Amino acid sequence: MRRALLSVYDKTGIAEFARELAALGFEIVSSGGTAAFLGEHGIEVTTVESVTQAPEMLGGRVKTLHPRIHAGILARRDREDDRSTLDEHDIEPFDVVCVNLYPFSSVAHRRDASEEDAIELIDVGGPSMLRAAAKNFAHVAAVSRPEQFEAVLAELREHGETTLETRRELAAAAFAATAAYDAEIAAWFAGADELPESLTISFEKVTDLAYGENPHQTAAYYRERGARSHLLSRVEQLGGRELSYNNLADLEGARRLSDDLAGPAAVIVKHGGPCGVAVGATIDEAWARALAADPVSAFGCVAVLNRPVGAALGGRIAEHFVEVLLAPAFDEEALGALRAKKQLRILADQERRADTPGERDYTRVLGGLLVQDRDADLEERSTMDLVCGELTNEQWTDALFAWRVCRHVRSNAIVIAHGLQTIGIGAGQMSRVDAVRIAVDKARELGHELAGSVLASDAFFPFADGPQLALDAGVAAIVQPGGSRRDDEVVGAVRAAGSTMVFTGRRHFRH
Repeated sequence: MRRALLSVYDKTGIAEFARELAALGFEIVSSGGTAAFLGEHGIEVTTVESVTQAPEMLGGRVKTLHPRIHAGILARRDREDDRSTLDEHDIEPFDVVCVNLYPFSSVAHRRDASEEDAIELIDVGGPSMLRAAAKNFAHVAAVSRPEQFEAVLAELREHGETTLETRRELAAAAFAATAAYDAEIAAWFAGADELPESLTISFEKVTDLAYGENPHQTAAYYRERGARSHLLSRVEQLGGRELSYNNLADLEGARRLSDDLAGPAAVIVKHGGPCGVAVGATIDEAWARALAADPVSAFGCVAVLNRPVGAALGGRIAEHFVEVLLAPAFDEEALGALRAKKQLRILADQERRADTPGERDYTRVLGGLLVQDRDADLEERSTMDLVCGELTNEQWTDALFAWRVCRHVRSNAIVIAHGLQTIGIGAGQMSRVDAVRIAVDKARELGHELAGSVLASDAFFPFADGPQLALDAGVAAIVQPGGSRRDDEVVGAVRAAGSTMVFTGRRHFRH
């Protein structure tokens, strides 16, 4: 008789799987909770204890770690010496091993979880059985997920056994499952170390994407295992085409910037950087002002709104070419107007999230990764130094707004703001002077009022030429980190113009 070893924590579909295997002539061997569960469903089970002739020990910590189990999994049926060993010790081999693992991450990453709780969910026997079955894929089907049940059963019904190709695929999935599991545990143990000697990270696929950065590139979105939230967690797509790689790259930037803004805010992103950001008395006003900041660049944008979208606003957004729109909710009339735009991906965000504590940034380089902790801290008014001039309360509000937007812009980054609206952005330039020039020219080109505006720079000005360009254009105040050897010269130029400068004490490059 063929045999199947079933030992699962997640019992989704396991009773149906076992019943089908039994109908196909398999003896079902199982342990602990799985055996009890199958028995409750009327399925005849041979217990692991009866196979090993040893009781469960240490509160269930030791059940399957036994030669009569592992020899049955690892025996090579095409080798005479292995078959002789099984005969000598009266051990029957297993043809199917179905195991899924204790949900370590469900407890270990809870804020209220104790170390003892986490340790008890480190599975030992499960990974051992799964790895053994995967190693012996030439003879054993290693089933690690409920989603695999039907395909395995279909082959057994049709051929009486699983194919070698299928067993190889199952083995790959099993090793991926145990590797990811070990990676989560290793990351948890190393959690107190910001940059551990060995960096172990694991990701699981959330969804395939329409295409990569270009249509000829394939792409998928993966979430980091153990993260409390991720880019698409609790996000429901209500309409439009599949998301693409570029959509998600832009959405990441737009969401992070939106999370930095407290009032009704609209963030419009194009090619990885904000082109229009505004805070308004209402979300309708915020959208109108963000769009007006740079309507040409907003063509084909990703937009994030931090308040629900009503009928009137939905209709106005539908008048423009928007690739992706994310908001907390949409009323039915708004959805009706937006769904008429077949290209528009409509996303409802039910989770407002801050950065995951301890989250790192990774940048792929040839043969490795650059790793850093996330730039999550942001200076407030109380920590900034007013080095010359004075600011009204309204200008302070603009200064903080411009500074918040600036750290989300590609370096060298310059943001000019007026009335909680970006009016000129210079991004990704090799020269900070050129970034200022682009921001000023953009504001003038779109007819924005530069007089009385505030400029933020993500890093210090090494010379006075950049600030002088802005001052000559009418900028009233400049926010920058400070720290240049020529700070006195730069501050002197601002003071001579009768304008204001604020030092933040920290830069925010975003390469």
